[in-house]
Amino acid sequence: MKLLSIWLGKSISLISRVLNLGNGSTWPGHLALKINKHFISSLLKNSKTQIILIAGTNGKTTTSLLIKTILEHNKKSTIHNSSGANLLNGIASSLVLQSSLKGKLKADYAIFEVDENAFSKVLLEMDPQYIVLLNLFRDQLDRYGEVANVAKKWATALQEEPTINLILNADDPQIAYIGQQLFNHKKTEYFGLQQKGLDQPEHAADSTYCPRCGTKLSYKNVYYSHLGNWECSHCGLKQPQTAIERFTYMPLEGLYNTYNTLAAVLLCKSLGLSEKQIEEGLQAFKPAFGRQEKLNYLGKQLEFFLVKNPTGFNQTIQTIKHLKARTILLALNDRYADGTDVSWIWDVDFEKLADFADNIIITGDRAYDMGIRLKYSQKEFKIKNLKFKIELDLNSAVQTALELTSPTETLYILPTYTAMLDIRKIVSGKKIL
Repeated sequence: MKLLSIWLGKSISLISRVLNLGNGSTWPGHLALKINKHFISSLLKNSKTQIILIAGTNGKTTTSLLIKTILEHNKKSTIHNSSGANLLNGIASSLVLQSSLKGKLKADYAIFEVDENAFSKVLLEMDPQYIVLLNLFRDQLDRYGEVANVAKKWATALQEEPTINLILNADDPQIAYIGQQLFNHKKTEYFGLQQKGLDQPEHAADSTYCPRCGTKLSYKNVYYSHLGNWECSHCGLKQPQTAIERFTYMPLEGLYNTYNTLAAVLLCKSLGLSEKQIEEGLQAFKPAFGRQEKLNYLGKQLEFFLVKNPTGFNQTIQTIKHLKARTILLALNDRYADGTDVSWIWDVDFEKLADFADNIIITGDRAYDMGIRLKYSQKEFKIKNLKFKIELDLNSAVQTALELTSPTETLYILPTYTAMLDIRKIVSGKKIL
């Protein structure tokens, strides 16, 4: 049954690529799990491949690719769900496509980013050696629920896995508390920042109450949202000591990518790599599709910033401001992979676009919702220079944005997940999924 799943899966993927229907990143795994719901555990059962899982609301894809790049630069072979297919069928597909026809895995490491809701299910099918937990923000409340509920599910799942090495974000109270509850773990290490930040959390902060007693947390520094140097004055819970706070080389712009890089560096240090080996690997890094990915199209440079929740969007606005963005394409969809509730856009600080943006084009399934949001930002803050145009047709929106972008500038594209896939298909001529 295992071999049948692998052969059929590889065939489906090949046909998909030949017909330019995508790279078949989920169907092989979907088929394999239909044939054998425990396909993943049966394939990994006698394998010597070490498993690394990365979970979190923001940064999973980038962090997993950072780790992959560092390891491969240092002559380690890897398996990776590189298309971002992070449910069980996506992970199963990666195993199908990267195993031999005899059902063997020869890679040194398997690096899987994992959907927040799928995390507990994935742990039932495999025994990872390392888990990286990045952060928890409000994201797709229709699917995940509140942050505290997700954290509780993760902590419960990890109680059954006492031998896993954990790499956790000390600056996120919910993530740090997961580690502080698991005293029986083999090894737990924390990453975080140590620099000047804000005095108090931003208005869109998601988790500012003590995860143990529910008291409002106090902060010495806030870096963004609820991430910072925190402490509870009531029960004494506080930010744990970090093993890493900075590194010599950062391959990507943005404070959120500093966290991603620190997580990847700490993981690779735990695997025994030296700082020199890690830095050389980081210098070879190229962004994942849609995550500060740069493409050329019709003689213009494009840069994609995937956006999916208020915290990530606000950080992206800060980053593109630093990059001196002039023309911006906003694309808002509400399909299942994006989250069907788009009310989160009202917690994004679109008012800050007026500080630097000259041209804003809006498109996507919920373009009018985004247009209303920007219209209200003008009205409430009496902003006169925030000009935008709605283009419902995606091809027309891309073309209009390109026409407004000078040859010496970059068009910054800020799409939700499915909108990003659709725009990439336009500019690259092929699907991702």
